[in-house]
Amino acid sequence: MAWSQLEPSGPHLTYLTVPIFLLTYALFSLFIRNRLHLSEPPLATLFGILFGPKCAGVLRPEQWGFTDDVIQEITRLIVGIQCFAVGLELPNDYFKNTWRSLTMLLGPVMAFGWIVCAAFVYWIFETDIPTALIISACLTPTDPVLAASVLSNSQFSERVPLRLRLLLSAESGCNDGVSFPFLYVGISILTSATVGGIFKKWLLIHILYQCGVGIILGLFLGHAANRLFRFSNNRKIVCRASYLVFYLLLAIFSIGAASTLGVDDFLVAFGAGVGFGHAGNSPIREKNLPVVIDLLLNSTFFVFFGALIPWHAFTAGSDLVGITPGKLVGLIVLVLVFRRLPIVLALYRWMPAIKTFNEALFTGHFGPMGVGALFLVMEARAQLETDASIPLPHPPHNLPETKKRAVLLVWPVVCAVVLASVMVHGLSTLAISVVGHLARDEGERAPLIGAETDGLGGMVHEDSDEEVDERYENGSV
Repeated sequence: MAWSQLEPSGPHLTYLTVPIFLLTYALFSLFIRNRLHLSEPPLATLFGILFGPKCAGVLRPEQWGFTDDVIQEITRLIVGIQCFAVGLELPNDYFKNTWRSLTMLLGPVMAFGWIVCAAFVYWIFETDIPTALIISACLTPTDPVLAASVLSNSQFSERVPLRLRLLLSAESGCNDGVSFPFLYVGISILTSATVGGIFKKWLLIHILYQCGVGIILGLFLGHAANRLFRFSNNRKIVCRASYLVFYLLLAIFSIGAASTLGVDDFLVAFGAGVGFGHAGNSPIREKNLPVVIDLLLNSTFFVFFGALIPWHAFTAGSDLVGITPGKLVGLIVLVLVFRRLPIVLALYRWMPAIKTFNEALFTGHFGPMGVGALFLVMEARAQLETDASIPLPHPPHNLPETKKRAVLLVWPVVCAVVLASVMVHGLSTLAISVVGHLARDEGERAPLIGAETDGLGGMVHEDSDEEVDERYENGSV
C-alpha cells in the first residue's frame, strides 16, 4: 500500500515533469540551438509524446481539464502573445516599405494554399466541399510560434538575410488573423441557408467588422499604451521589473478586448504590438523579452500538444469518418510539398523582398503550421457546435450529419499535419546546416559539422542586421 502522504495526481506530476524539459533545454540552450541546430517545438513535442498517454502515461491533460474550450483559450493566448511580439519587433514603417511582398504572401499565396489543401482533403477523405474548406483554412496560416522558434536567436537564423526573416515574421503575425475569413467561408456554407445570407454575413461581419475593426482597435490600443508607458518611464516612476509585466499584460489585454468585442483576436494583438513599437522608442523593445515567452509559454504548450495528439483517431478507419494512416500520410506529403512552395516560386519575381530563387525556395518552404491551426480547429468546432465562438467541452452527438462529420474530422487531421510540420520545419535547420557543410570542399568546411557562420548560399546578404534595420527605418529598403 502506498504511503498516504504521496499525492501523484495528474497536475502534480505535470508540475514535476514539464520543468524537466524546460530546465534541461535552458541549461544546454546555446549548444542545442547553435551546434545541433534544433529549436524548442520538435523537442518539446517529442518530450510530450514520450511522457504522454501513448508512452509513459505521466502527462494526461484530457483527464484533468484540457477539454476543447480550455484548449481554445490556451492557444488563443499563446498565438496572441506571439503576434504581439512579432508586431513589436518589426522596424518602424516596415509595412510602408514592404507592402508589395506582404500583399502577395497574404493574398495569392494564402488563397492558393487554401484552395490546394481543400482539394487534397476533398479528394483523400471523400468529404463535402465545405468541410474540406474548413480543414484547409486551419492549415492556411503560417504559425508565428514556429516561425519565431526557427528564425530568431540562433546561429542559423543569422545566416538568413534579415529582410527574409522580417518578411516571414511579419507574414506569420498577420496571417493567423487574415485566415479567419477563409475559415468562415466553409462554416457559413454549412450554417447559412442562402447564398445572399452567406455573402452578407461573410463580408459585413468577418471582413469589415472582425478584420477591419480589429486592425484599427489593435493600432489604437498599442499607440495609447505606448504613450502611457513613455509617460511613466520618462518620469522614472516605473521600475525595470515592470517591463515584462507590462509587455504580457498589454498583449493579454488586447486579446481580451478583441474577444469581448468579437473581433479578430490575432489582428488586434498584432496591431497592438505594431502600435506599441512604432509610436515611439520603448525600453521593452530592447530587452529580448520574446525569448522568455518562447521558452516558458511556447515550449510548455508543445509539451502538452505532444501529450494531446489523438493517436487513436489516426487508426480508427471507418469508425471515425474514414481516417486511416495511409490517408493521413498522403495528405501530409501533399500539403507540405504543394501548399506553399509552388506559388511562391511562381510569384517571387513580384515580391521585392525576395531577390533570388534560393530565397524563394527558403520562403516557400518555411511556412510552418502550428498553434494557430489548433486554435482555428477549436473556433471551427465552436461555430459548428453552438453557432458561437465558445466550443463545448466535448463534441455533442446530436449534430446534423454534415456538421458532425466536419467536427469529428477536423481535429485529428489538423493535429496530424501540425505534428508533421513541427518535425519537418523544426528539423529543417539541422538538415540545411549539415547538407551545406558536406557540400563544401573539405578545406572550406568549419571544424565542426554545421558550424558555418557565413550566409546561406544563393542569397543576397546585407552588410549587417543593424545596417539593414537602419535602412528599413529610413525607408530605403
